[in-house]
Amino acid sequence: MALYSMVSSWARSARETPDAPAITVGDEPSISWTELHRTSNQFARVYAEKGVRYGDIVTVSLPTSYEAVCAILAIVKLGATPNPISANMPENELRPLLELAKPRLVIAEDGAYPDDIPTVGLHVDLTGVSTDDLREVISPSFKAPTSGGSTGRPKLIMAGSPALMDDGAETPGHKLGIPTDGCMLSAGPLYHNTALTLILTGLSLRNHVVLERRFDAELTLRLIERHRVEFTLLVPTMMSRIWRLPAEVRNKYDLSSLVGLHHNAAPMPPELKRNFIEWLGPDRVYENYTATEQSAQTLVSGQEWLERPGTVGRATIGEFEIRDDEGKKCPPGQVGTIYMRRPVGAPRTFFYIGEPDPEVGGGWHSVGDLGSMDEDGYLYLADRRADLIISGGANVYPAEVEGVLSAHSEVLDCAVVGLRDDDLGQRVYAIVQPATPDLTAEDLDAFMRERLNRYKCPRDYEFVDQPIRNDAGKVRRSALAAARDGGDRNQATSGVKR
Repeated sequence: MALYSMVSSWARSARETPDAPAITVGDEPSISWTELHRTSNQFARVYAEKGVRYGDIVTVSLPTSYEAVCAILAIVKLGATPNPISANMPENELRPLLELAKPRLVIAEDGAYPDDIPTVGLHVDLTGVSTDDLREVISPSFKAPTSGGSTGRPKLIMAGSPALMDDGAETPGHKLGIPTDGCMLSAGPLYHNTALTLILTGLSLRNHVVLERRFDAELTLRLIERHRVEFTLLVPTMMSRIWRLPAEVRNKYDLSSLVGLHHNAAPMPPELKRNFIEWLGPDRVYENYTATEQSAQTLVSGQEWLERPGTVGRATIGEFEIRDDEGKKCPPGQVGTIYMRRPVGAPRTFFYIGEPDPEVGGGWHSVGDLGSMDEDGYLYLADRRADLIISGGANVYPAEVEGVLSAHSEVLDCAVVGLRDDDLGQRVYAIVQPATPDLTAEDLDAFMRERLNRYKCPRDYEFVDQPIRNDAGKVRRSALAAARDGGDRNQATSGVKR
């Protein structure tokens, strides 16, 4: 095991493999290590002139691009912390977040931010700006992703780790399967924690990192073939779109270089999981569960999953425990709140800005997910506590209902929420993006009632023509429910009465 700084690793790659590809974005030409290193040095000097110093937070409001990666690296090279956010974040979400972060600088595509916030555009004049290496400093926190969580209140999740790398086999990156001196693909948006972590970790392990400006199913397969990608991490929505490609399109690409296709961030419909295992083989499909806080992590191979359908695996980093509402440890098979903690003796992996410290003693904390664990320590997810629907006194887990609904061949995407109901307390309500205009609520009702207990089946179906999840594959059920409980729906609802 040897520790080294991320910055020194990038400089080493630029020295030792100057012409090798470092970054590729979609079908665009690859960028060499020399160009990435020199341009990010220039960006760092521009940001330093704007006042960025060691320990500062710098908010990055940019879509995925080569220049955006340069901006992220430049921030870390100054010993500051990148705080990536969606470039399309509305003002009512943006302002509270910036008040929390108090960034020294905001980097935006056009530099158009409120007057009281120092900003710089993505495309700056680099004429005469030196490309030489800067004095090496190590950022005390290498990332600061944001989260609205289930409450909708923003918080920053500051990494507890400095911008250091560990090349040991027991590190989270290596246990996840990220290669060294290889090629990996990250298809998610830059503002998502997974994408940011993969970019910084992947480059620090001297990988060629392939990105997409916006996820495209066939482009993903084409990039895997073209660049001989060994590792990628997708979300279930992306995998669903790949699977919906015509078979002749999906099977024409050579994916033999792919050692591991990993997925996380959202529940995986079981049928989709089986399809990918049959297509790629059980030894190449993996799932992991963690949180942005990254105190602990599970991993499960396709073969293990076939033996224990529904599991997200056993802990490979840290520990997990299931507790009931009184804080007592649950017996195997009982659903409760998932708690996690970092390995014994390890430093903290995060701290919050904007929310109290969640640790409850002994290093344990929860992000509000519900699940169970079997006798052998395999974890099974149920849902988020805040999203749990209690209908007529019965617990309904939206993720379970969504998993069944997603298996319908004419459903592109869906979300299930609980709406207020005078009789039941809450009623199960499904929002569906159909693949064809012919799909009806009656079709879905018949499909669901064959596969779920009656009380779990949606009582209403709303059809929408826009994606329900964001580019990171996430869905804010609380926001969807709040909009519909208010009675202002832009799309017609087809109800199925019980």
